[in-house]
Amino acid sequence: MNRFQFLKKPGFLAITIFTLSSSAHKAEFTDEARKFNSINLGEVVEERLAKDELFNKQKLEIQTAIDSYFKKAIASGDIIGAGVSIVKGDSIVLDSGYGKRKVNESETINGQTVFRLGSISKGFAGVLAGKLKEEGKIDWNDKVVEYIPEFNFSNKEFSEKITLSHILSHTSGAPYHSYTDLVESGLSLENIAPRFQTVKPISEPGKMYSYQNALFALSGTVMECATGETINEELDNYFFKPLGMLTASTDYTSLKENDNVAYPHRLYGKGWRSVKLTDKYFNAVAAGGVNASALDMAKWMRFLLGHNTNLMSKQALSEVFQPFIQVKGRSKYYQRWPGHVSSYYAFGWRIHKFKDENSEAEKTIIHHGGSVNHYRNEIAIYPEDDLGICVLFNSTPKIVSHVIPDLYEIVTKILSEKTEGNS
Repeated sequence: MNRFQFLKKPGFLAITIFTLSSSAHKAEFTDEARKFNSINLGEVVEERLAKDELFNKQKLEIQTAIDSYFKKAIASGDIIGAGVSIVKGDSIVLDSGYGKRKVNESETINGQTVFRLGSISKGFAGVLAGKLKEEGKIDWNDKVVEYIPEFNFSNKEFSEKITLSHILSHTSGAPYHSYTDLVESGLSLENIAPRFQTVKPISEPGKMYSYQNALFALSGTVMECATGETINEELDNYFFKPLGMLTASTDYTSLKENDNVAYPHRLYGKGWRSVKLTDKYFNAVAAGGVNASALDMAKWMRFLLGHNTNLMSKQALSEVFQPFIQVKGRSKYYQRWPGHVSSYYAFGWRIHKFKDENSEAEKTIIHHGGSVNHYRNEIAIYPEDDLGICVLFNSTPKIVSHVIPDLYEIVTKILSEKTEGNS
């Protein structure tokens, strides 16, 4: 009878060694046994250690290069501070902070410093919808009026065509930013929803991209009606707690009472000044009400890359990231990124196709920006590279328009380098 002995190097290596307990069959080996028997364990371990050594070297080089990038931006006055996270595979390469939480005070930003995310919150809502869809609690084609009867455009027949997929993709047919002003003034979604009766549609649902906040936020209401839990509770229970996102929250009180918050800044003349935290968009969590740190976002990106399939399958995530409507034109900052080919909107995410400068292969960026209360942020997932980059600013600097491709170039250049003997 064959016995199996497992030798493990924690986190890296598991090799099965076959031993024979019966002397009568010592000379009889299966093909699989011969295969394992021929392995030189020393060579395997040496190769694995070499790869680990290379990655650790690259990780240190990435950290040094990113440190230099942001210290230069701070020294030039371009930014006050930033929280930065980089994930490669299931490894967190960087979760760090740079600069100050308040311009005239001494406290500095670290990986646990909390920022407001703004519209990066939309990505959380889209993934939550995908999770609930995976569980059979909602469907992309569910009619919004089935959950929110008081929601109607001027044309009732038109309103009944609008599905969850339409409000998650900004294709409801409503004019650009319909009632965003009411969200920012603090009106509840319960009071905003009936006001769409006065809105005249500009296209059939699903035909035109027109960015929204109030309408997108109603996706949270749909999910609340489907589950009986608030979106705050759903995000906490489905993602924040299981992923260990210890500083993530969806309310003003948690933000205000945290003693490690990066305060927002506004440019006055030639200098930055800190401004007060506000409670804007906590009445519309799905559209812009999530708070998190660089470390939280690293854990979130590792999940988005598909490394926590116990929480959500890769298939369910892929549905969230499936392009739904093309975003045409060339005027947006992300449409000027190197190698840009085309842009789309999925469910709470922008999807970009770009041509890699080195391989000429077409690749994908799963991306979103966020802006609220004078914070400005960017997140980008590169599925083909198994790479995630997130930058959180406590100001609205010009650097934000190109920080993602800048960091992508730094990281991929270092990761592509090989040490001598590892070409």
